[in-house]
Amino acid sequence: MDLGAMLKGKRVLVTGASSGLGENFARESARCGAKVVIAARRRQRLDALADELRQLGAPDVTVLEMDVASEASIDAAFAKIDATGDPLDVVVNNAGVSSAGRAMDMPTADFDSLMAINVRGVWLVAVQAARRWRDAGRGGSIINIASIQGERVAPGITPYSTSKAAVVHMTKSLALEWARHGIRVNAIEPGYIGTEMTDEMWDTEYGQALIKRIPMRRLGKPEELNGLFLLFATEAGSWMTGACVPVDGGHLCSAL
Repeated sequence: MDLGAMLKGKRVLVTGASSGLGENFARESARCGAKVVIAARRRQRLDALADELRQLGAPDVTVLEMDVASEASIDAAFAKIDATGDPLDVVVNNAGVSSAGRAMDMPTADFDSLMAINVRGVWLVAVQAARRWRDAGRGGSIINIASIQGERVAPGITPYSTSKAAVVHMTKSLALEWARHGIRVNAIEPGYIGTEMTDEMWDTEYGQALIKRIPMRRLGKPEELNGLFLLFATEAGSWMTGACVPVDGGHLCSAL
């Protein structure tokens, strides 16, 4: 079964597409011949990525400036998608931020800002897509990017872990609610992946100690998430909904 071929011609929205895992999912979609909608706050980076996606084989690329912390921004972005007359088939809810710091030292505003992006933003994008699919009488696939931190915790990142646990539970609840509409909602739970957001940490003594705790003794690569991404995005996973699957080098299996 060629999962890549099954994505050809589908229209895929990737949020947080200007770097890291979002860039990876956009590139993989383009390589498979999907029509790609890339959304993020950094327009210049999106424009550069759009040129690359066209060269990789995407038959159509749409660039959207979108801040998932702003409901008005999300509304405007979906209005632009609607105006093309070409509906979405897949939504990758990837936009997110991390945090560092002890809970007692963290300003409440920092907690609120992270939740607005990592939880509320996922909710708003998912609901916008689902309403359109329901009203059109067609299904679709939502892929939320959670984390192994949604299953287990580590010190110093309580808001991030809390937000990803919320995404895991949201994924399961929305999957249950929307299954009758043919809308599938699943989540990828990455382990420690080398990305722009975390690269500096892995060079520290603390980061190297974390890597040693991964059973495979190495960081993951963004492209190692693509197999599960394609499964969730295509009809190969047509009977999968509410699944939250770790891709972590065995990290969740490690001893406490």
